[in-house]
Amino acid sequence: MLRMQRTVSIGKRAYHDLVTLPGSKPIVSNGPPGYSAVSGHRVTVFGSTGFLGRYLVSKLGKLGTQVIAPYRDEDEARVLKPMGDLGQIVRMEWDARDENAIAECLRHSDTVYNLVGREYETKNFDYLSANALSAERIAKIAAQYGVSNFIQISHLGASKSSSSKFYQAKAEAEERVKAAFPAATIIRPGPMFGYEDKLLNNMAVWPIWWKLNHAQTKIRPVHVLDVAQALANLMPSPLPSQTLNLPGPSTLSYEYLLDLVTSITLQPPSRAPVLPKSIATFIAKLGQNAWWPTISPDEVTRRYIDDADLPGDWDAVGVQPSEVETHAITYLRRYRSAENYVRPVVFPPRPSIVVAEEY
Repeated sequence: MLRMQRTVSIGKRAYHDLVTLPGSKPIVSNGPPGYSAVSGHRVTVFGSTGFLGRYLVSKLGKLGTQVIAPYRDEDEARVLKPMGDLGQIVRMEWDARDENAIAECLRHSDTVYNLVGREYETKNFDYLSANALSAERIAKIAAQYGVSNFIQISHLGASKSSSSKFYQAKAEAEERVKAAFPAATIIRPGPMFGYEDKLLNNMAVWPIWWKLNHAQTKIRPVHVLDVAQALANLMPSPLPSQTLNLPGPSTLSYEYLLDLVTSITLQPPSRAPVLPKSIATFIAKLGQNAWWPTISPDEVTRRYIDDADLPGDWDAVGVQPSEVETHAITYLRRYRSAENYVRPVVFPPRPSIVVAEEY
């Protein structure tokens, strides 16, 4: 009797033990919850070495899911290995233009996440190739191999009519994925912040580029862990053929976020001037001659575009998004001086123009 009680208590789970997906055998989980469990799912995460991808792989690995993690740089894929039990994180080299490599990465999976994308162009991939053509190719092959669940990551600002080529490419990717895989789920997160983000960290280092438009551009920042958890929740409970918006809980201006970064880091406010758009674009074009990524002309354009004022679909994915102030000190403390390292945090007052959204 005691042994039976122990077995039941250990076997409690946050997800169903039996999952039936169209086109695949029933998936039965077993073992104790956590990294040593076997959820029965086999998932491919394209873009697993990126900012969001690492956290998604960690979430899936913690559920006992076998994750196929395609990579281009072996060094970037190293961090994924400890995110699951022995044999649960399978790293495979791939190329976005190699259909055979794509097929090899997803042919055994019941769920495919496509997180592949690039916010700037390179000599090998322009915005359309990196964000839309690769997504279409993956979706077509996933449909050919009978993948049950396909999840495409887009952006809250995706629009065919946008002045940004990046946002246009994201909207194009949505259309191409839906045509290739009609049951695909489209996820549109807002700008994400976290340890390796290009938002708060970049504001602490290069505030001049966030003063464009007099820092009046408004965005909906969202915690990367909230987005990763939302994506992980879609594995056992897919929402086919839906487009879900995942913005942050509040609409904030660059001006407030710069004040927030200054208050948390306890550094003097930046005295950098506000560059006119034409000068900022010219400097960004010159920066394209460098071999390392710098701000691109299209990123300058995006600094003038507000995030779409859309209601969030967080209830559908079972996540309550957190405010940027809740986690900002965790990611910005390293910019403090030694004498200020442990000083308490004082947040700047939110201006009246900021509107909080309720979920």
